[in-house]
Amino acid sequence: QVQLVESGGGLVQAGGSLRLSCAASGSILGLNVMGWYRQAPGKQRELVATITSGGSTNYADSVKGRFSISGDNAKKVVSLQMNSLKPEDTAVYYCKWSILTFPRRDYWGQGTQVTVSS
Repeated sequence: QVQLVESGGGLVQAGGSLRLSCAASGSILGLNVMGWYRQAPGKQRELVATITSGGSTNYADSVKGRFSISGDNAKKVVSLQMNSLKPEDTAVYYCKWSILTFPRRDYWGQGTQVTVSS
């Protein structure tokens, strides 16, 4: 069983920065994909960024050039550096850790609120 604990959310003015971190406990051996998703009120949860255990990254178009995801499998931590924040980035941000080695398992964090004021 893997548990995820997120930290780093908060309130920031537009143009500011925040860094989210997600620490995993438990066994995460094998091929992993770590990611951040977000859900704004009244909207569906959407992908923000992912990173594989091999270091390949993927970003939503809306955050490209502003957000940066990083991961450390040895330390079992994935982080999201968010710069140039906009009010539309306001959402609950969730960490997701997928272990692709059979059998596939997906784990979610409890979510952390990010609020960007204009």
